[in-house]
Amino acid sequence: MDRTTVISPADIEKQLAFCRAVARLTAQWPDRPLAFVDTYGCQQNEADSERIRGCLEQMGFGFTQDEEQARIVVINTCAIREHAEQRVFGNVGALVHVKRRHPEQLICLCGCMVQQPHAAQKLRESYRHVDLVFGPHALWKFPEMVHTLLTQRGRIFQTPDEAGSIAEGLPVVRQDSVKAWVSIMYGCNNFCSYCIVPYVRGRERSRRPEDILAEVRQLVEEGYKDITLLGQNVNSYGKDLAEPMDFSTLLEEVNAIPGDFLIRFMTSHPKDATQKLFETMARCQKVAPVLHLPFQAGNDRILKVMNRRHTRAEYLEKIKALKALIPDIVLTSDIIVGFPGETTEEFEDTLKVLEEVRFDALFTFIYSPRQGTPAAKMGDPMPREEKLANFNRLTALQDAISEEKHAAYVGKTLRCLIDGLSDDIRYGLTARTPGNRLVRVAGDPSALGQFRQVKITGANKWSLFGELV
Repeated sequence: MDRTTVISPADIEKQLAFCRAVARLTAQWPDRPLAFVDTYGCQQNEADSERIRGCLEQMGFGFTQDEEQARIVVINTCAIREHAEQRVFGNVGALVHVKRRHPEQLICLCGCMVQQPHAAQKLRESYRHVDLVFGPHALWKFPEMVHTLLTQRGRIFQTPDEAGSIAEGLPVVRQDSVKAWVSIMYGCNNFCSYCIVPYVRGRERSRRPEDILAEVRQLVEEGYKDITLLGQNVNSYGKDLAEPMDFSTLLEEVNAIPGDFLIRFMTSHPKDATQKLFETMARCQKVAPVLHLPFQAGNDRILKVMNRRHTRAEYLEKIKALKALIPDIVLTSDIIVGFPGETTEEFEDTLKVLEEVRFDALFTFIYSPRQGTPAAKMGDPMPREEKLANFNRLTALQDAISEEKHAAYVGKTLRCLIDGLSDDIRYGLTARTPGNRLVRVAGDPSALGQFRQVKITGANKWSLFGELV
């Protein structure tokens, strides 16, 4: 693989020139063209899609949620689990009928799934109606690729096998007016044995702190109240910079930006979650009291085979140190059930971690093999039915813990951010506690985007309910 590169301002300006060239083309069309952008997977994919939308807007496109109306369809894919790939292939297959009705439509696939050679080959051979396929490393060239399709047609496949790059200066269209994602780094160096991310996202590479701070300042000036710093492993931020800066120092500098806003971050890796980080979180008033710290399994043998590079005892010691500094910390985690070779006895160790830590919420998955990872070649003797039974035990235990922890909120009054409109007809709004717990709130939409005192009046295992004070 090539060395990480920083895309030059001249190369970014070239892409912006392609945006303007496409805009001159679309201006000659009878009606303003529309684009449909569909995103699968993590917040990093959401952040990437915001840059795709930014480029499309510069090219003269509006936006729609209806593939039938779209002159260009962009599907930003995820490779973390097999189910996500199956959904993408199913939806892309259905687009062949839309394209028969609208042959001028451009269909583009990007993201992690298409960076995998087997997926790109399948799209090339079996999905002939797809015009453009590009991986995360080629996203910055999106305007140029669209211009080529509109002026020369044909098909384009751009999935270079490289360490990755950093491109500053692409336009952004954000989907939310209250919450914003800010990528501080890209890629991953951890190579957990089950994970495809390092192979499709490349090696860890950090944005310059001055670029991150400038983006956050602009967001605060625009009125954003909830800003999440993103990376596959934010705790390892800065190790590759010419002038190294660790993540704790970056957090302090973001915290020092004037304004009333919350700082969140994800995802953290236990091996890099340090005492300094915990002390920084406790000291910085704008850093939300919440930490997503995946432990994946509670058994040391399984953790070693996963290549997690932490033990159960080390994880629990870090949680203990964090709770000592921030007693009201909200903790969430990821767990994989049924990793190859895991026995039910070893799975019991995972349940013990839940009982000891008492997470506020979990993201739980039954192991899904990813082609190209070491785990995909491992023996996996446990029947699917036994894995499912263990999974159900895990979710039942966590549901009980979540319900109990949520019940403890009832009667409290908390400063919450009103962040959206509720789909529950009894409540007009949604809000988030500082610890990111969902609250359904009775109230007027005029409160959207404000920090308000909310009295918690009810709870279940999924959310809280409240009223504006």
